[in-house]
Amino acid sequence: MLDADIEKCFDRINHTALLAKLQTFPFLRRVIKEWLKAGVIENGAWFPTEEGTPQGGVCSPLLANIALHGLEQEITSAFPALVQTERWKPTVVRYADDLVVLHSDKAVIEQVQQLVSAWLAGMGLALKPSKTRISHTLTPCENHLGVDFLGFRIQQFPVGKTHSGKGRDGQRLGFKTIITPSETAMKRHQEALKEQIKTHMVLPQKVLIKHLNAHIRGWSNYYSSVCAKCCFTRMDTYLFQMLWHWSKRRHPNKSAKWRAKTYWHPEQGKWQFATKDYVLRLHRMTPIKRHVKVQGTKSPFDGNWIYWTKRQGNHPETPPKMAYLLKRHQGTCAQCGLYCKDGDQLEIDHLIPVSLGGTDLYVNLQLLHRHCHDQKTATDGSVAARGTDDNRQTIEEPDEVTNLTSGFEAERRG
Repeated sequence: MLDADIEKCFDRINHTALLAKLQTFPFLRRVIKEWLKAGVIENGAWFPTEEGTPQGGVCSPLLANIALHGLEQEITSAFPALVQTERWKPTVVRYADDLVVLHSDKAVIEQVQQLVSAWLAGMGLALKPSKTRISHTLTPCENHLGVDFLGFRIQQFPVGKTHSGKGRDGQRLGFKTIITPSETAMKRHQEALKEQIKTHMVLPQKVLIKHLNAHIRGWSNYYSSVCAKCCFTRMDTYLFQMLWHWSKRRHPNKSAKWRAKTYWHPEQGKWQFATKDYVLRLHRMTPIKRHVKVQGTKSPFDGNWIYWTKRQGNHPETPPKMAYLLKRHQGTCAQCGLYCKDGDQLEIDHLIPVSLGGTDLYVNLQLLHRHCHDQKTATDGSVAARGTDDNRQTIEEPDEVTNLTSGFEAERRG
């Protein structure tokens, strides 16, 4: 595995090479060129910008990605797809200026490092020697084992056959890949918690809880898809120690029993740092949900609202109620059990019809195909309850029916 880091990526991008990659109309190209060459003012003095993009600028991340676009293709195109019936193209993962290349052969990784250095030279960039290394995720390589990438620690461990991972052919590999929060990320988070507690030393407890909850929720959600339960427990233990010290600093003349009763309320059956209206959210309260890889080349902008609503529970074209029901039913119709596909007519139905005393609560709602909705209505007694001889299939009030068509179907209809 090649763990590469580009040295001063934002500061050293070659303007000429970057502008040559911009496939846009001349006016916008000139505006971007003038913006790049505008210079910066620091302490009242003007400094020219002959290279790089200004960090913190609105367009800087986008321009940096444009500058590095094509690096993955350059790496993969240099190697054949198969060698002796085995996959030989390296796997490339890039996020901004951080790059990881994976391959089973060390010689290929060394060749990739040379290719990357040569390609970056054309953009005025270079790899940072102190942060670029070749390592292995299972056995030590050049005194390195595993890799830290974007705050995650990726490493493989030898295990027995009952816990072993499997290859593409279904054969047991004899090891298991474990991804956890990196030690650097955990220490950084601990420092952030410590700073939050120190900053709010004299403020009310509810203010401290409010700020800590926001920080804990964001950090925990980021790592909620990997093996982070043990790390979450470590963070909660550290947080308790810091809060206990916080309470001691606020009340140096009070006993430990008084502080525990005032802030943690053990008499209620469990220790919980809380006030009457606010409760501290612990790291371990975040459930672990494994990440499911996005299918093929699907994108949130391709109009396939059914797929993305089922996956994320939200999409710009999907009403919140419809999104919730799609996610709850895992993208299937509650009546027939078939998956909802592009172009399907979907409607929201009441399990217990409103005419029979049903409510609009989510527990009484389900998502059905239109024809399944008609079949269900014909047998649930809602028509008879209205006392009508209307033989039409429409049985919900107009404001209770939601007909949606995916972006693909709407575009086809024009």
